[in-house]
Amino acid sequence: MAIERRADATWEGDLRSGSGKFDLASGAISGQEVTFASRFEESGGKTSPEELIAAAHATCFSMALANTLAQEGTPPKRLETTAVCTLYQAEGGFRITSMQLEVRGVVDGIDEDGFHAAAEQARDGCPVSQALAGNLEISLDASLQTDRPRGSAVGRKGP
Repeated sequence: MAIERRADATWEGDLRSGSGKFDLASGAISGQEVTFASRFEESGGKTSPEELIAAAHATCFSMALANTLAQEGTPPKRLETTAVCTLYQAEGGFRITSMQLEVRGVVDGIDEDGFHAAAEQARDGCPVSQALAGNLEISLDASLQTDRPRGSAVGRKGP
């Protein structure tokens, strides 16, 4: 059974002075602007293909890791993943050269080594990683966190 997802993009003008918009068929994003500056300079509240790839990878990896951990009997309480997609100017033009994944997890019943092994399995098995594999380096930094409320300072003293 094939699952298809669709996005539509329109570009008007040349690369440097033109602009584009895209829509996701789901309706989750509509009329999102893309410009030369948002891709190669400052984002200015707009996005880029590389940012969208990073978002897709962070989300896909998090879902794969949650599944891997649950299958091992240690479902996560929380996973916070950051993906950094690097666009590099090389001979012949620009190229995406690396993706850095960083995940911090709150998971009961697992040690640091077990969490890292599960994260490696998720990195290698998530569909976005598989689509990118062989085309760029995918690095991984995975570690456990203590379960504390967001915004609480570590070691903060007071009432």
